[in-house]
Amino acid sequence: MLAEADLVEELRNPKTQSRAFEVLVNTYKERLYWHIRRIVLNHDDADDVLQNTFIKVYRNIEGFKGDSRLYSWMYRIATNEALSFLKTKSKKQGIGNEELQNQLLDNLQADVYFEGDEIQLKLQKAIATLPEKQKLVFNMKYFQELKYEEISEILETSVGGLKASYHLAVKKVEAYLKK
Repeated sequence: MLAEADLVEELRNPKTQSRAFEVLVNTYKERLYWHIRRIVLNHDDADDVLQNTFIKVYRNIEGFKGDSRLYSWMYRIATNEALSFLKTKSKKQGIGNEELQNQLLDNLQADVYFEGDEIQLKLQKAIATLPEKQKLVFNMKYFQELKYEEISEILETSVGGLKASYHLAVKKVEAYLKK
């Protein structure tokens, strides 16, 4: 595996760009897929958003300043793409975000790619009740086991704020699961 700085350099070089992009996709596609999937809850939608994420990364690699790590930058793009996707979907259907979340959860049980049991489904329902920021922080910390510093880079917010959001999210999820 290439060092991140070398990979960015190769992505910017027209001669090595194609191979470097293949390395980038192979390295990050699974992690980004699951990050997106936990936001949009649907396999096909997650695939579409993942593809859009990689297109944006490819088109905007010149704009990557290196202020954060490459994967943090890509996670930020993936997060924004997923949230934009949900906003667009709710507008097209003429429903609110909360109603869309309920619809997505209802569809999750029928999703052939959802491998969870009743407990997993109840956990997903609990997570869906969280405000957007708490949901993002909970998913990144609980499922992806990212460190607060990494989440801070991705969401461009303070570590202290993230810790508070995660703590609140955990309390709300626990309360929901006890119902």
